[in-house]
Amino acid sequence: MYQPSESSPTSASVDLTALAQNVALVRRLAPHADVLAVVKANAYGHGAIEITGALQQLAVRRFGVATVDEGVALRQAGIRDDIVVLGATMPAQFSDLVAHRLTPVLYRADLVQAFAAAVETGIAPYPIHIKVETGMGRLGVLPHELPELLSRSELRAPLRLEGLMTHLADADNPDAGQTEEQLARFQQVLNQIQERGLAIPLIHVANSAGIIKYPKSLHSLVRPGIMLYGYHTLANHTQGHELQPILTWKTTIAHMHTIPPGSSVSYNRTFIAARTTHVAVLPVGYADGYNRLLSNRGQVLIGGRRVPVIGRVCMDMTMVDVTDVRAVQVGQEAILIGQQGMERITAADLAAWQQTIPYEILCAIGPRVPRRYRHS
Repeated sequence: MYQPSESSPTSASVDLTALAQNVALVRRLAPHADVLAVVKANAYGHGAIEITGALQQLAVRRFGVATVDEGVALRQAGIRDDIVVLGATMPAQFSDLVAHRLTPVLYRADLVQAFAAAVETGIAPYPIHIKVETGMGRLGVLPHELPELLSRSELRAPLRLEGLMTHLADADNPDAGQTEEQLARFQQVLNQIQERGLAIPLIHVANSAGIIKYPKSLHSLVRPGIMLYGYHTLANHTQGHELQPILTWKTTIAHMHTIPPGSSVSYNRTFIAARTTHVAVLPVGYADGYNRLLSNRGQVLIGGRRVPVIGRVCMDMTMVDVTDVRAVQVGQEAILIGQQGMERITAADLAAWQQTIPYEILCAIGPRVPRRYRHS
């Protein structure tokens, strides 16, 4: 794997103290639930191995990934706690699941049968989780199919039903209707299970939005993802304001020059100077995850002030207008995400400029941007 140099002019700094504060908020909001920390997609761009290790120091003992390969990478890094594969799995991957003691989330009866066949006989019952489809329209056993699935002999040996889950599709919508319907459907499933006298240790529904907004979604396990990293997508929800973004993305001015009125910057002449313009060139571009959609739209912080991106964002460079900032020099720090002086730019700001969500911004920060970990 490519390892960026420590001297790289562009880097992302991850504040582990802020991570601890976000974990503490999860525990305050869900005091009776265990935490399954979602570290898929390289911990939403923050570094899965390092973030998982930091979470272990905070007494988190369960981790969620999306793919078998993500789980194997954590095992190879020495993570021995429970790792649940929340995404789609194929029978061809079952041998790797078993070899690395990863816990699958299964969502069809044929997968239960196939996974049982992949588990060696004579070993302790292998834990699995089952996903119920309540309205996401993605993966999951339909509620009316669940009783037959729960009666399968494979769930007595060689498998053990450790968890039952569903996924909220619309928990960040100001209209709670869809989420309330999903919670009601899942509660009906739980009522049926209770009537059958089944005991399932881990019941989990709540994602980040559910933890913050829907107490009825809190069961024995919660699945915080984006809130661990300091963000949520809930409109005007004051509880979420306690979250602390944990990532600062910064770069260094590589070059300065001045252009006269009528001159252009970058590809396709999409920026034409209306005045004498001082241009700072930043060694970061869309290959690093600084999206091309930020062309002539984004802002960065230099000298404690917001300055506009001008011209096309290139693969490896971005230009900004620093005409209105005094004494800007080559080698000066520029903040892409984070705080400088009294000004702050967040992943939510970049998301708004790109018409997307903070998740995508954070996940897109590329592997050639080194992550550096610190306690504030």
